[in-house]
Amino acid sequence: MPTSAPHVPPRRRRIPFQPLPVRDGLNATRVVLPENGDGSEGSPRWETVLDHLVHRFPDDEARLREKVAAGEVVDHLGRPVDAGTPFVRHARVFLYRDPPVETRVPFEIEILHQDDDLLVVDKPHFLASIPRGAFIAESALVRLRRDLDLPELSPAHRLDRVTAGVLVLTVRPEVRGPYQTLFAERRVTKVYEAVAGVDPGLGLPRVVRSRIHKERGVMRAFEVPGEPNSESLVELVATREAAPGARDGAGPSGQLGLYRLTPHTGKTHQLRLHMNSLGLPILHDNFYPTFYDVRPDDFSRPLQLVSRSIEFVDPLSGRPRRFETTRPLQEWT
Repeated sequence: MPTSAPHVPPRRRRIPFQPLPVRDGLNATRVVLPENGDGSEGSPRWETVLDHLVHRFPDDEARLREKVAAGEVVDHLGRPVDAGTPFVRHARVFLYRDPPVETRVPFEIEILHQDDDLLVVDKPHFLASIPRGAFIAESALVRLRRDLDLPELSPAHRLDRVTAGVLVLTVRPEVRGPYQTLFAERRVTKVYEAVAGVDPGLGLPRVVRSRIHKERGVMRAFEVPGEPNSESLVELVATREAAPGARDGAGPSGQLGLYRLTPHTGKTHQLRLHMNSLGLPILHDNFYPTFYDVRPDDFSRPLQLVSRSIEFVDPLSGRPRRFETTRPLQEWT
């Protein structure tokens, strides 16, 4: 008589030790000390950790010296670094950087679900998922840590800053690994909606596959020749005549379409690239097909893309879970 396979618990990822706790919603910055030079021009040599930090962050020299004097810079074991702590290559030191002054993104985060393990929210357009670049305090993670007093909150996945919708975060470090593994192993069904022009001659639904390449430090991603590493299902749900302000994005048909997009992989800008490859760039996309600059404080034309729903089998309880937002798309309501 056949028997069912034994349940194998998900592999838990090792959580690295953090010698400094989250402060005001922000993690401490980790600095890995490089190889030391010989002191010649172009190959500086540092005698102390402070020497290197001042060389690395020259604009912050005064604050760095204050932080070291106050014992706020520590090594990987949490021991304070002082002005005489010797430089050791590949050593790790931790410190709190002073966050930049940021313009507040004038939209609030709606909580869709909260329990002891998960926090699921509806992230607005223009709000970064995590601290990055010029968006530190104005990120969903830092706002939620501060507002809900959840210093160990961590994202299970990410949404682009300009994409709105369902975002899943874990509340406790002990459960972070299993949920992040769900997303990494593509065991999550994610459905997006987008508004774009309509091409009456384009056969839909269709599956779009391509090879996407994204270089570190380069804002845009590109489709390149080669074996596909991305796949999306594109479905046209409804059409309507474009309003006067959206006719440029409607194309020759003069119509806008509401599209259901189901990605089977998670490459950077995948849905935006796949829609653009069909000749249907998502409305108000300032990256594809052509980049144009948008002021950081211009919130008038959000990208018409929303993560509508997320569905998975819970790795801890084994129960199916589904989370959905009712957030409208500005050009479709």
